[in-house]
Amino acid sequence: MTDADPQDPSTGGAPEATAEEQVAAKTVFGDRLDIAQGFVEHLATSGIERGLLGPREVPRLWSRHVLNCAVIADLMSQDSTVVDVGSGAGLPGLAIAIARPDLQLHLVEPLERRVIWLSEVVEALALGNVTVHRARAEQVIGTLSGDYVTARAVSALTTLAGWTLPLAVTGGEVLAIKGRSAGEEIEKARKVIRKLGGGRPEVVTAGQGVLQEPTTVVRIPVRSPA
Repeated sequence: MTDADPQDPSTGGAPEATAEEQVAAKTVFGDRLDIAQGFVEHLATSGIERGLLGPREVPRLWSRHVLNCAVIADLMSQDSTVVDVGSGAGLPGLAIAIARPDLQLHLVEPLERRVIWLSEVVEALALGNVTVHRARAEQVIGTLSGDYVTARAVSALTTLAGWTLPLAVTGGEVLAIKGRSAGEEIEKARKVIRKLGGGRPEVVTAGQGVLQEPTTVVRIPVRSPA
């Protein structure tokens, strides 16, 4: 009987990190690496079983998902509050919370099955700096706010701006993880961003020197609405 391929999604369980991913994970998570490994295990098992991620994502959980999200914590000041919109499988919210225990994370997710899973994972990993909220972003405007508001793979910036900017305190920032279309999305959303009180958006990267492909982030400073 041959050993199962640790990165074959049909075998179940967490993927074995490559040597490069192991180095990056140690750099990003430090002495909380075991918690990050536990998170990856949850994603690879119950996360797949409950449809939060597709099985084809299992071999890429470290590089494409967990590390890609966790590095944006480098853009955040110490002891800040973060509101993560459309948390889904805890990306980027839980990855940030694991990397930075000094931050207070509020995960906002409307779908019950995802909220249940997030709550189970938070409890299993003993993440005392995370609170899960079952709600749409627009439902918590006025009752929830953060120094930073994050989002990943939620919507185009023209729509996302309306969900995130009102949740950031004046002087805070929206940090939206985006891909190669980031610049194009900014151009389409400039008027909406300005109307909602956003300052000049810019494309920045996180994880340089740590990840083979640094994470692209649209950063929007927040002032008072026009």
